[in-house]
Amino acid sequence: MVTQQDRRLLGGGIRKYRKLAGLTQEKLAEKVDLNPVYVGQIERGYKVPSVDVLLRIAKALKVHLRDLVADL
Repeated sequence: MVTQQDRRLLGGGIRKYRKLAGLTQEKLAEKVDLNPVYVGQIERGYKVPSVDVLLRIAKALKVHLRDLVADL
């Protein structure tokens, strides 16, 4: 089961690499064809993205999927 803490850690990893890439939530959402509100919900730990979405985010941020989930 995915806990609230797990969701926050995942979202924090995405936020960290998004900021390192110099992207806003809106720009990342555009790159991965998602709603910016949904990206914000993922980063705040309110939503759990599918593996497909995680892979698209990792690709857009030019990192490995394992980097996004390293803190879990």
